[in-house]
Amino acid sequence: MQPVESFNHLEVPLMILVAVLLDHLLGEPRRFHPLVGFGSLARRIEKLFYGPADAASAARYLRGIASVCVLLIPLVALAAVLQQLAIFGTLFSILLLYFAIAPRSLREHAGRVTNAFSAGNLPDARRQVGMMVSRDTSQLDEEAVARATVESVLENGNDAIFAALFWFVLAGAPGVLLYRLSNTLDAMWGYRNERYNYFGWAAARLDDVLNFIPARLTALTYALLGNTRIALLCWRQQAHAWDSPNAGPVMASGAGSLTLTLGGAANYHGMSEARPVLGAGSAPQASDIARAITLVQRGVWLWVAVLLLTGVLLNA
Repeated sequence: MQPVESFNHLEVPLMILVAVLLDHLLGEPRRFHPLVGFGSLARRIEKLFYGPADAASAARYLRGIASVCVLLIPLVALAAVLQQLAIFGTLFSILLLYFAIAPRSLREHAGRVTNAFSAGNLPDARRQVGMMVSRDTSQLDEEAVARATVESVLENGNDAIFAALFWFVLAGAPGVLLYRLSNTLDAMWGYRNERYNYFGWAAARLDDVLNFIPARLTALTYALLGNTRIALLCWRQQAHAWDSPNAGPVMASGAGSLTLTLGGAANYHGMSEARPVLGAGSAPQASDIARAITLVQRGVWLWVAVLLLTGVLLNA
């Protein structure tokens, strides 16, 4: 991977600005998204590598590790090579980051839930939030739909935006590609169930490692842009109780920043899961979805501004 120091100090911030503006203007590709294609490839690799149903747990671990390596190493290596190619390398890096982040898509998905609420259509609000989360949404009341949407916005703020920006700053095109593909594999294989508990271990652990620092930077971003005192307090006192070591800080800080109470029971795959309560304040309402989106959007522009200012100062 090309070290960031070899770039002009303003080159990376400017590439990030262009990618963010492209996302703002164009949104996600309508017909074909590279991550969709990668998901199809991952399913084929899973079929090839998963092995017989009675495979030993150790063999399943190894098969999962091999699958991750086969999928990631060639693509990340290719990105490292393409990044070096003069003007094309810059254009390639910008497009790759554009495909890796999704601020507008996140805003639009959450906005559809808000629009359904505005129309008084709770069934449609349930359907729309069901496209954002993996839990069962068919029986949720208005408060539960609002809670699920806010939780998804806060968590995806890290997964689909800030972590990708972090890895682009740190390691350029190969860094953001490694992160985004590993995050996709985690979403596909990172389940603690009979099929993926061993096979998906490598994908889940890699995603945990790559998200460790970005998640805490995201939590800090949320805290700075809202109720800072409550956000930091919730982060310190509540994050460790959440099942995910990275989602915990992000969601606890985000909930505290918005002075909302998140978490609680949720249904996944037909089973109720008791989750810790995060945040402090009132239960989410439909109007709080827009507040969550605003928090994430302000965070994006804060990162862009800080990176540009840093580049200017380093170039001075």
